[in-house]
Amino acid sequence: MAQNRDNTPAGIRRVLAARFSAIGDVAMTIPALYGACMANPGIEFELLTRPAMTRIFVNPPANLRLTGVDLRKEYAGPGGIARLCSRIVADRRPDVFVDLHNVLRTHLMSALLRLRGVRCVRLEKPRRARKRLTRGNAKLLLPLRTQLELYADTFAAAGLTTAPFEGLYPGRNTAPAADYAALATAAKNGECWIGVAPFAAHQGKIYPSEKMKEVVRLLATAKPGGRRTRVFLFGGGEKEEKILSGWQTEIEGVVSLAGLRAGFAAEIALMNHLDAMLCMDSANMHLASLAGIPVVSIWGATHPYCGFSPWNAAPDSMIGLPVECRPCSVFGNKACHRGDYICLTAISPEVVAAKVFQTI
Repeated sequence: MAQNRDNTPAGIRRVLAARFSAIGDVAMTIPALYGACMANPGIEFELLTRPAMTRIFVNPPANLRLTGVDLRKEYAGPGGIARLCSRIVADRRPDVFVDLHNVLRTHLMSALLRLRGVRCVRLEKPRRARKRLTRGNAKLLLPLRTQLELYADTFAAAGLTTAPFEGLYPGRNTAPAADYAALATAAKNGECWIGVAPFAAHQGKIYPSEKMKEVVRLLATAKPGGRRTRVFLFGGGEKEEKILSGWQTEIEGVVSLAGLRAGFAAEIALMNHLDAMLCMDSANMHLASLAGIPVVSIWGATHPYCGFSPWNAAPDSMIGLPVECRPCSVFGNKACHRGDYICLTAISPEVVAAKVFQTI
């Protein structure tokens, strides 16, 4: 594609992108999206996403605009999507639409935008390869391109290069203390901070609660390098809040953040100051990795080979057992055909805690 004098692709001045869906899926757009913005400073970028998701985009590039779209009320249904596209074209006049979702809603957006002269490119999902990886028999256990790579591929299909992403902050422990003051005071000298996010959207991705409680106990009572340990528990919702509050009461050195409702930005800022984070295959796994800290993750029914491993993660930081039936699901939303979730229950708390301490 021809280049302008400022090295931006000829004919592209405004790029519209869209990704609705779960927090983790939206978070994974950040490396490619920020990278495209940084590599093309002369282009205006706009991301459409759900309103709450705009808060995870910490320290965005100057040429990125984040727009929350209410798909339940203001822009609900095909009529709402039509109104959204009309408004976007009238107000922004995008040259390219980058569909980072590839679902019926964004297919409709592409069709309507094409009618108005906007060029459209779409995320290519490896659906067949994922089925071969998760089928019951004769699995083809080979790593697929990661979701991070697929997002970058989509920008490349639009003719846009991406610069290397280096994290949401310029380095570890650089997020201002004021940004996470609602959650914690600054660490005392020599204090070791460990985060634990013990939940995920589906049972197939959640390490058993009693085992995780023992992991938290092991982390809180140990003194790595002679340092005092403080463990922060991340979670949301009434049920999670009750469980984590109980752990805080029972185990010294444990602080539950559930129920504080300080917001994504505050939690991500705190993550930037952690020595390590222990997560499931979940949104917190992706947010912590983007915050630039070491992340240890536990994988059950899902598998990193499906393409959803965290940004910049070391392969040996992802804990998973070589169970024959694993992975049985891309997203962990299928019931265990064995009924016992052995892929998770057979992992010992000692192994998990040891992996966290190896990371610090």
